[in-house]
Amino acid sequence: MLLELGLAGKRAVVTGGGGAICGEVARALAAEGASVAIWDLSLEAGGRKLSALPPTRPPGLAVACDVLDRDSVRQALRRTLEAFGTVDILVNGAGGSRPEATTSPQLAFFDIPSEALEGVLNLNYLSAVVPSQEVGRVFAEKRAGVILNIASVAGLRPLTRSIAYSNGKAAMLSFTAWLALHMAREYSPAIRVNAVAPGFVLTEQNRFLLLEDGEGKLSERGRAVLEAVPMRRLGRPEEIAGAVLYLVSEQARFVTGAVLAVDGGFSANPGV
Repeated sequence: MLLELGLAGKRAVVTGGGGAICGEVARALAAEGASVAIWDLSLEAGGRKLSALPPTRPPGLAVACDVLDRDSVRQALRRTLEAFGTVDILVNGAGGSRPEATTSPQLAFFDIPSEALEGVLNLNYLSAVVPSQEVGRVFAEKRAGVILNIASVAGLRPLTRSIAYSNGKAAMLSFTAWLALHMAREYSPAIRVNAVAPGFVLTEQNRFLLLEDGEGKLSERGRAVLEAVPMRRLGRPEEIAGAVLYLVSEQARFVTGAVLAVDGGFSANPGV
């Protein structure tokens, strides 16, 4: 018998929830009856996504949070616990890339500043570690919970040019496997940790790479991307959200330490 999703009445935190993909994740969770706290560096962006969520009880909330700052994460968690009483699901979605940590005709690998590399590595690795440490305490205390990391196919197969982003997402995937084992063995087998690895989904973070001048026409790199995607199109945020719903739901209660690629076949393509 197929299990229900079992998300009604759950309390979820979605970091980076002011963005395109995680905003859609927040909406999908709320549509299934979960109360959602959107943690985002921009309270304005988080508030916009919050206003589009279906109503839940208790109501969702938007919280300004820098996931790389432990004090900020602790304050966001305190506010969330005051509103929700507990947390059942953590979606680590904050991340992204930056032109100054990406090779280009204007920026050779040899000239990328160390601080640019460090910034993007932190944004895609510590952004999952720090919230998992703080919210993970709640899960350890009640011996149940789900952590879902939004990684990337770049963590499975490093992308040309995107050195720091690829390396950061690879670290996130290693962390996912490590944390799944650690939480199950040290605290409870009912604490699950998984990851979704999205393929190419057009967002504000990668627009400068995939489109000419950030506008509608595909760039040379964008055309190369579609050549490598067997389904010959970019992904949509709701397609990532569907995978997230499965992994945080009761339907996946025997799944931990897993990585689900949602990439139109990109990671399966040998290139020949």
